[in-house]
This record gives sequence, C-alpha cells and structure tokens, in this order.
Amino acid sequence: MSTAHPYLPDASSSVGPPLWLLLELTYRCPLQCVFCYNPVDFASVENELTTQEWLRVLQESRALGSVQLGLSGGEPLVRDDVEEITAEAHRLGYYTNLITSGVGLSRERLTELKRAGLDHIQLSFQDSTREMNDFLSHTRTFELKRRCAEWIKSSGYQMVLNCVIHRLNIDHLETIIDMAARMGADYLELANTQYYSWAHLNREHLLPSRAQLERAEQTMRQWRERLKGKMRIFFVVPDYYEQRPKRCANGWGTTLMTVAPDGTALPCHTAKMLPGLSFPNVREHGMRDIWFDSEGFNRFRGQGWMKEPCASCEERDKDLGGCRCQAYLLAHDAGATDPVCAKSPHHHVVLAAVERAQQPRAPEAPLVFRRKESSRALAQRPLPTR
Repeated sequence: MSTAHPYLPDASSSVGPPLWLLLELTYRCPLQCVFCYNPVDFASVENELTTQEWLRVLQESRALGSVQLGLSGGEPLVRDDVEEITAEAHRLGYYTNLITSGVGLSRERLTELKRAGLDHIQLSFQDSTREMNDFLSHTRTFELKRRCAEWIKSSGYQMVLNCVIHRLNIDHLETIIDMAARMGADYLELANTQYYSWAHLNREHLLPSRAQLERAEQTMRQWRERLKGKMRIFFVVPDYYEQRPKRCANGWGTTLMTVAPDGTALPCHTAKMLPGLSFPNVREHGMRDIWFDSEGFNRFRGQGWMKEPCASCEERDKDLGGCRCQAYLLAHDAGATDPVCAKSPHHHVVLAAVERAQQPRAPEAPLVFRRKESSRALAQRPLPTR
C-alpha cells in the first residue's frame, strides 16, 4: 500500500487518529426495517470476521489512538462472542457502546455484558405502539423491546432510546416521547431518516412533509421543556430540509473508521456503494496502513478533491462539501457538491423530492422491506439514484 497520495501528500502528519471505531459485527438481523442503513446487497456479504480477527482490530485500533467503540450490525447480539469482544475492548480502555434492537438480549446476557465492562447501551424502537413498531420492522418485537428497556434501567445503565422518524411515524411523536418518559429514559434520540440504502429505496414513502416536520419540531420543543432535567431529547432534521449540508462523518477519514462484517474498512458505513474506490480489508492490511495510506480513506480527505462551487466557497471549512454518498446518489458523482446544499447545481433534485413529499397521494411502488430475498434481487441491478 503506497504512502504517497495525490489528494493528501502527507497524510500521516496531517491526520489524527480514528477516535471513533464502529464495528459492524454482522449484517444478520431478524428485523426487516424499511429504513435500514445496511447496504441493500447485504445478503451477498459472507465470511464474517472471526472473534480473534475482531480482537486484533480492537488492539491495532487502540494502539492507533481509537478511544470510543460502537458495536453494531445488523443485530450484533446474534453473535455469541459480543461478551468476549466487549471484555477485550474494556481491557484495552475503550468506552463501549452497544447499539441493539434488543433481539438476543436477556437478563442473564445483560449481566454478562455488564461484567465484561460494557459502558453504554442504545436501544431502538420503531414506534410507540406494538402495531406500528412491528409493521415497520416486519417482526413482532415491541413487547421484547419493552422488557429490554426495563432490564437496562434496572441494571443501572443510563437508558438511551432511539427512534428513527419518518413520514409513517412522525405524527406519533407525542406518544413516542411519552412512552420514553414513562420508561424512564435518560436520553431519547429522534433521528429523522437520512436517505441512504434501504431508506433511499423507500424515500417516497418515508420523507415527511414540511407541515409534518414543523408540527414534530413544535411537539419536541414542548416536551423538551416539560422534561427538562429528567430526559434529554435530541432531534435530527432530515438533510433534505436543510439549506447547507452536514459534514460527512465529521469529515471523511478524520474521526470515524467503520469495519464491515467481512473486514472491509470504511470511512463511513455507506461508503462501499461508491464506484471506483478501493477500500482495504483488515484481513490483508494493518489498521495504521488502512487509516493513513489507503486510497479509500484518502480520496476525499481535506479539500484538495473539491470542485466548484465547493472549491471557492467560504463555508467549505464548515461542511467539507457535505456527504459523498449523498452526492453520488443524487448527482451521480461522489466528487460533486452535496445536492442538499442550495449552491449545488443539482439542488433541484432535492427540491423535487421535497415537493413530492408535500403531496398526500400514496406512492405507486410498494415498501421494500430489508429481507434477504429483496437484497439478493437488488444486488442484480444497479443501485437506484435520485
């Protein structure tokens, strides 16, 4: 792997360590969420890293300077080595965060995870009612999630709930927040869907109207005031309703390293879809070489890759051109200005999607659930864009 790179001539001296390490331990998951951020061709990913390979990733990344660890998936708890991985991470000094649907959790397993040194758990819900929660995930998991929330709270963990918000549940925000409050949640993240992977496929069903979003923000502010000092509420607005883009993973290759189940190392969890980029595998390369020297991590680092209007924009230091995956999906060019930006020549694509979302009509295409059969079919054709 060459140390010289045309976009960042001296990467090792100008880039800090990957402070945040996200291990996607598996793409296996019993849930079939219509907004899942896993790649649409997840069914073709096989040969997951072994326990020992994951432990080596932890050790090399910690030596590199990583301090915060996310254990994710799919559903990470379908693997039976999460406790061993957690224990090694704790031994190495990571702050560990388990991101789970609750499937695979039990009182006994939670006790083992706590004994292993797990610091933090984020539990997801799809909605505040059994019917909608189970419909959106295509599984009967609502009652299990309620029990998991009780176990997490009684085990002494701060309870952090996450609910992905979209057109099909945004009008239920009042009951979602009330449910979290009654469960004794310390934190509630209301993360409006960002449109990649399965959510991009289902965007016509999921993008809320402007009126829905405004009502939701008003509801959130009222509850935030009511619950001040008891529960913190985070509300993430969908990119499509912004005039300026967000930084891509806080800056491509600056903070985050994701390792996919097969060992592919990525600067964000959706980057593998970008054409013409080669991403290294931890089975073949060390973490230091991957982070500092690989073409995949260096391609969009810094600002040398930028085209106009980003190259001369006075805000380029703030957003670094926005999201590369969103640029590819909406402008067919990973090096373009993120079309969310009002200065982008492709901003009309976002405006058209937002305009369609104001219409009350139901989309013609059906929802596509995250299923193996759907994934295999989608792998046979190009990823839809725009």
